[in-house]
Amino acid sequence: MMLLYSTAAMIAGFSLDLIIGDPQRFPHIVRLMGLTISKLERLLQHIFPKTPRGEILGGVILAVVVVVLFTGPVFIALFFAYRFSPWLGFSIETLFIYQCLAIKSLRVESMKVFHALKSGNILLARKNLSMIVGRDTENLDEQGIARAAVETVAESTADGVIAPMFYIMLGGAAFGILLKAVSTMDSMVGYKNERYLYFGRAGARFDDVFGYIPARLAAYMMIVSAKLTGLNARGAARIWRRDRKNHASPNSGHTEAACSGALGIRLAGPAIYSGELREKPYIGDDTRQIVPDDIKKATRLTYAAAALMLMFAIIVRGVVYAIL
Repeated sequence: MMLLYSTAAMIAGFSLDLIIGDPQRFPHIVRLMGLTISKLERLLQHIFPKTPRGEILGGVILAVVVVVLFTGPVFIALFFAYRFSPWLGFSIETLFIYQCLAIKSLRVESMKVFHALKSGNILLARKNLSMIVGRDTENLDEQGIARAAVETVAESTADGVIAPMFYIMLGGAAFGILLKAVSTMDSMVGYKNERYLYFGRAGARFDDVFGYIPARLAAYMMIVSAKLTGLNARGAARIWRRDRKNHASPNSGHTEAACSGALGIRLAGPAIYSGELREKPYIGDDTRQIVPDDIKKATRLTYAAAALMLMFAIIVRGVVYAIL
């Protein structure tokens, strides 16, 4: 019976995210994760020696502590809540699942870039873009801004939508929170720069492992979604097969390739991070110039993929319930 309430919470949490999104003044567990990671990082960087071995060990401890610190209490809270009352468990799990997802906020933030470009305000477009990407934005032209926004939407479809839904499907809100703890840690310390080359290695590896299956599942969902939304499903499948490995990350290239093929544009390529030019291979074919409307198309693809993932999760849980 608990599986039914948990599945209902999954649907309710998904719906809440679509309706409410991420109000900035509303307490959010991901913001708490970020604050905790920041404080633990400073503590561990101070405690452990500034050697490769010392920094790697500090990073491992950070990864383990953050995962346990956030996943453990959620699991315990849900266990006792469901034992006390299925409706209490449903309510608490709904809230946690809602905070695991970032469907509407991804659309809201990317559309800020879109609207700024459409109004001709390139300075505002660069500023809005800088809030959702890690690269330098101050010198990007309209095409560069649109390309970076589409890439972020494509990558975040896996990280912020499909991956948490996948783990929620497997283990409810506790598994969803586990995934968010790992992905938040990677977004903060998983960089290959002087500060995090060794310290952030464990967090980055955790994220690679936990994102492995969801990234590939997200690509499949985007290919099907391309057909449902009137985009190029054959192109999505072709570019995904050809270019999914054209990325430094073992996971991010999958959704970027599927998205570029669906839209018929070329993504990735050289980009500047912290003043340093990084040569990256291209993803997709340069058949036409990228335009601001491609941002809107990418978000439509994300919404369709999210809906497909929800249906997939409901079906999987239904089969499990029937077997049990």
